[in-house]
Amino acid sequence: MAGASGRVLVVDDNRVIRQLIRVNLELEGFEVVTAADGAECLEIVHSVQPDVVTLDVVMPRLDGVRTAGRLRADPRTRQVGIVMVSAGGLPEAAGGPGGVDAYLAKPFEPAVLVETVRRLVRRGPRPPAPPKDPASPTDPAPPKDPETAPAP
Repeated sequence: MAGASGRVLVVDDNRVIRQLIRVNLELEGFEVVTAADGAECLEIVHSVQPDVVTLDVVMPRLDGVRTAGRLRADPRTRQVGIVMVSAGGLPEAAGGPGGVDAYLAKPFEPAVLVETVRRLVRRGPRPPAPPKDPASPTDPAPPKDPETAPAP
């Protein structure tokens, strides 16, 4: 059963950061489970059934961007909120409809972390990405050449 505020899976290879995130979230009523890297996250995510996953970007075995991609590709975890927490900037590959829901730069303000997680838990399941319309072209139509275009 999830905690009063929701369940969060905290994924970071730095034990101190994992504990810092865990303590701040538990003080606000969240149930927290931790993992040391993306591979461990994927091993336990189905049994944990988190509302939100926090991911570091740089981790051994499986980094945060690839972990987020795998979470989004799995129908069982596609709707989970994902917060990227990293000392670097948000990698371009992590954005977009299949990517993460929020980004926090380290060092982060604990209150901002808690509010971000709370917002994602309140939001409920992530809205599905819009379906790709096979009839619509992937590239926009080329601009018309004014010399060859018919006059209006």
